[in-house]
Amino acid sequence: MHVFIVIVGLLASILLIGSILLQSPKSGSGLTGGMSSLGTVQTLGVRRTGDFLSKTTGMLAGFVMVICFIAQFTLPGKKTAATATESVLQKNLPAAPAQGKTLPATPSRPVLPAK
Repeated sequence: MHVFIVIVGLLASILLIGSILLQSPKSGSGLTGGMSSLGTVQTLGVRRTGDFLSKTTGMLAGFVMVICFIAQFTLPGKKTAATATESVLQKNLPAAPAQGKTLPATPSRPVLPAK
């Protein structure tokens, strides 16, 4: 399931990049500027094509955000903090000393050099 969601997210991201590159906000050299030579201005109109690309970009951006959010929760083998019984620090602790050996209650004094 996670792989499918990631593939859908990648395809949506590629479409989003394409829709952004087709737009040209000021110079008119994007898709809206080049469509006048194809004779499609009568059917769609330059303004309607720009509106369509703007709406498509916004919808794809929202879709990519939602897919990324969903993909985070479908990661395989994800372990939450509530189900973990040991912390990383507890796993790295050295082994406990043997039962027969006891540690001194107070540390011994350091030996001072003779005067």
